[in-house]
Amino acid sequence: MNFVQPIRDPELIRAIKIYLREKSYRNYMLFVTGINSGLRISDILELRVSDTKKPYFNLTEIKTKKKKRIEMTPGLRKEFKEYVKDKEDYEFLFKSREGVNKPIGRSMAYKILRDAASQFGLDDIGTHTLRKTFGYHFYKQYKNVAILQKIFNHSDPKITLMYIGIDQDEMDKAMKGFKI
Repeated sequence: MNFVQPIRDPELIRAIKIYLREKSYRNYMLFVTGINSGLRISDILELRVSDTKKPYFNLTEIKTKKKKRIEMTPGLRKEFKEYVKDKEDYEFLFKSREGVNKPIGRSMAYKILRDAASQFGLDDIGTHTLRKTFGYHFYKQYKNVAILQKIFNHSDPKITLMYIGIDQDEMDKAMKGFKI
């Protein structure tokens, strides 16, 4: 399994959003949902239109089977309002073009992200990049690893910092400044 990285540069995030929006509204919203919620891709793909009608996500995580309630950011709520205006409550948010009301699969989500990554020369990008990008920028904004640890259901703050790439940033900075 490859180790993926968060997208650290806010300007690059903006550029990817523009690129995805021009290609596909659905793909843009998949990206925006991931980087604004911290949810795993498996949970994002199961979201339905009705899930966007509340100010929070209320779900049972597929991986852990734990119940989770996460407040939606105001920006994400605004994006959803526009995105779902012509959709029915029972519809999956990120519908596949194949079949009737089926969500895209994890492999399609990966292809969408890899395509965007290749346009911007990014390596180490995968579906977990969305969750890690959320975590990285959440931590940079609030410096509160305890809350982020709870959002991610991690057992230890060290795991959370390693997961979002903060440890890597600190190692890189130390190596760049090292003199002998």
